[in-house]
Amino acid sequence: MNSATAARLILSCTAFAVIPSANAAVANGTFQVLITITKSCTVTAGAASNINLGSVAASAVNTSQSNTFTVNCSKATPYFIGLAPSAANGGTTTGSGAMSSVLNFATNTDKVPYQLNQTSATGPVWGNTATTTTVGNGVAGLGTGLAISYTVYATAASANYTPDSYADTVTVNVNY
Repeated sequence: MNSATAARLILSCTAFAVIPSANAAVANGTFQVLITITKSCTVTAGAASNINLGSVAASAVNTSQSNTFTVNCSKATPYFIGLAPSAANGGTTTGSGAMSSVLNFATNTDKVPYQLNQTSATGPVWGNTATTTTVGNGVAGLGTGLAISYTVYATAASANYTPDSYADTVTVNVNY
């Protein structure tokens, strides 16, 4: 093939390539991107949230302290927080519990009662009657997607018990 024939062939192919076909068309379709976001809540409590009433004389009355824990619920999720003192130590749904001996639990059967409260040491009791639909004697909140701090107060009305170290475990229940 000579160069003139090759040039004509290239020119012909180029012409056909730029001439639109009468049968050319565009087909379209659509699809969706989907996600289902479920509501969720987490509680951050632990050693840093412990309420330490300190070392007090047996004559002490109304010994109070407070501390915080955080709740993080998904945005716009209503929730109700209940606090449950250990049932093993006689805890109730009204936020009253009892601390038992940590060091001499085999010989010291004393139980030091305490009360959990909202807003202050003498504020409303903070118990565990909250459900997913009602606040009961708990605390209500609305999720923001960020951790929200809650302060809880504990008061031991009397320290007139066997000298020892006492403790109880409180469970934070978030109903949503």
